[in-house]
Amino acid sequence: MSADTPLIGDHTMPETAPLTDARIGVVTFPGTLDDRDAARAVRLGGGTPVSLWHADDSLHEVDAVILPGGFSYGDYLRAGAIARFAPVMNTIIVEAEATTASPLPVLGICNGFQILTEAHLLPGSMIKNDHLKFICRDQVLRVENTGTAWTSQFTQDELITVPMKNQDGQYVVDDATLSTLEDQGRVVFRYVGESPNGSRNDIAGVTNERGNVVGLMPHPEHAVEAGYGPNDATGLREGTDGLTIFTSVVSSLTGGNA
Repeated sequence: MSADTPLIGDHTMPETAPLTDARIGVVTFPGTLDDRDAARAVRLGGGTPVSLWHADDSLHEVDAVILPGGFSYGDYLRAGAIARFAPVMNTIIVEAEATTASPLPVLGICNGFQILTEAHLLPGSMIKNDHLKFICRDQVLRVENTGTAWTSQFTQDELITVPMKNQDGQYVVDDATLSTLEDQGRVVFRYVGESPNGSRNDIAGVTNERGNVVGLMPHPEHAVEAGYGPNDATGLREGTDGLTIFTSVVSSLTGGNA
């Protein structure tokens, strides 16, 4: 092999030194697939990941929580419907809905988004893709809300590319709630181009009224390290657009000093 030929390892970005006062919990349910990916994304974003177990009702003093992707409980009954009743979710719901000045920031990715809707922390529901097929591809998103704890370091209307992989990714909501989401600017991410799953108004992610809870269907944790993310213009998998989600929450937790 030529000495000029780059190795995958050459594209690996150094991890940011963890910030000990930015502890971000990553929940593992039976069937979770992407908890380690999410934990690595937290480390690359400068935070300290903390493993949380579904059957434990303690959050171990974390400052934020991620519900990662996968197929919790095999998606039996309905995606996220069983996980919603896990002991850890009872605590997350209380902390996320706290009336304090700083309620718990919560991010749900893919199956995590489904769990958040089942727990009524976010409105709407996720059903089968309109084409009834599993989809896996790089997806362009538009960032439409930069006022949440998870999106503060994006620019308004910024286009990002992150992988998506889902079967129950079609976001549905009644007309009145849809109007409320649009009027209040609570659509956080929107699909660009042809809708991959039939979601209403091409919605890929939403937030609650206070902006501390965000759910999105694509996977930002798979676009945090050069050499492994989506393809760039040269064909190399250099895409790291998803990393900003994790640096945003770390910055929010540390008062903008991340």
